[in-house]
Amino acid sequence: MTSPGGTAGTVGLPAVTEWTMEMLDAADLRPAPLPGGEMTFTLAGRPSAEVNRALYALVGARVCWTDRFGWSHADWCAWVERPELSTWIAMAEGTVAGFFEVEAQPGGDTEIHLVGLGHAFVGRGYGGYLVEQCVRRAWRRGELWAPGAGPATRVWLRTSSLDHPNAMANYRRRGFKVAAETVAPKLVPDPRTAPWPLPHDPRAVSGRDEEELIT
Repeated sequence: MTSPGGTAGTVGLPAVTEWTMEMLDAADLRPAPLPGGEMTFTLAGRPSAEVNRALYALVGARVCWTDRFGWSHADWCAWVERPELSTWIAMAEGTVAGFFEVEAQPGGDTEIHLVGLGHAFVGRGYGGYLVEQCVRRAWRRGELWAPGAGPATRVWLRTSSLDHPNAMANYRRRGFKVAAETVAPKLVPDPRTAPWPLPHDPRAVSGRDEEELIT
């Protein structure tokens, strides 16, 4: 698809509002109501490009997360295989419910890059608790992950008018405040053409490899 101001496979949006939101003290975090079912959180101890890519698709497919569509397998590996980045997987009702990515940055800044639920869990009381638990872990950098990073002095994130319509209200209820706001055009990949490329074409195997795969 091509739209005015865009190229093939992209959509040109005339005005996208982006907000930087921050929390400057762990005491500012306001707890969320407990969800109706148990939700648990596990730190991904072994970085996996494939897992993070799948989680990105799970959560982002319906809320216009498109910035990583063009990432190669090498790009994903370079992103996740860093000690300062942590990926947390949220489980509920026996399945993956969502996830978040948190990065320990220099000077005490800790950025929440991504946080969200799969579509099956949206609107069921899990979102506030997910953000709360994400922020609690963000404040514990250097303890739970990123050894030697030192304590967090600021937890921050970016969100935009492309995100879920309830996202801003959720962040505000947890204690985040808007630190900056911008409005500008943005060129985004068309979500209907998401490639999710594999690192190698699985069809490009020799006859011997094919025999090994099916035996």
